[in-house]
Amino acid sequence: MQCFQPAVESTGSSASIWASSTTTKENSLSLLEGSDQKRKRMKNESDISRLSPSMRNQLEACASLKGEQVAARVTGNNAEKDEWFVVKVMQFDRETKEFEVLDEEPGDDEEGGGQRKYKLPMSCIIPFPKKNDPSSAPDFPPGRHVLAVYPGTTALYKATVVSPPRKRKTDEYLLEFDDDEEDGALPQRAVPFYNVVPLPDGHRQ
Repeated sequence: MQCFQPAVESTGSSASIWASSTTTKENSLSLLEGSDQKRKRMKNESDISRLSPSMRNQLEACASLKGEQVAARVTGNNAEKDEWFVVKVMQFDRETKEFEVLDEEPGDDEEGGGQRKYKLPMSCIIPFPKKNDPSSAPDFPPGRHVLAVYPGTTALYKATVVSPPRKRKTDEYLLEFDDDEEDGALPQRAVPFYNVVPLPDGHRQ
């Protein structure tokens, strides 16, 4: 892109000619930028329209999560272990297929101690069941490994189902979290159904 040099002081018509030329170039540049943005928007809409119905439905479902809390893996593929937290979806970009999420309650060891934002691919996000709709939750049987929010935190860990809500006639699972030993035994902890999701394939803990 050509850079304009600063104007030197001059008198008479030469200064006005330079100003007129600069204004014309700026107007032309503005028109070009507007045209480019329109073409990009049309291209993006065209790309989305060419997607299969199932993919379009998936993108719509992702976009509908804006403002909702979801489970998110915030560690990279090369990390020694996966770290999952409860985050809030700020927006979803249909073009890049990425979520922008906000960790509203980062741990005390986080730098700055404030809220943190992440951009994550679809594969790092798991929606929670709806609180007011138990039928939206998977029915995990006893012995099934799941990912669940540890009581009193916003972190999710691997756990084993001891008893599902329907057997207990409540809205809570009874779970045993891995590495949660007390006096040599794993305590059983009650976790609401809407804080329990399927354990991702290849989970590292």
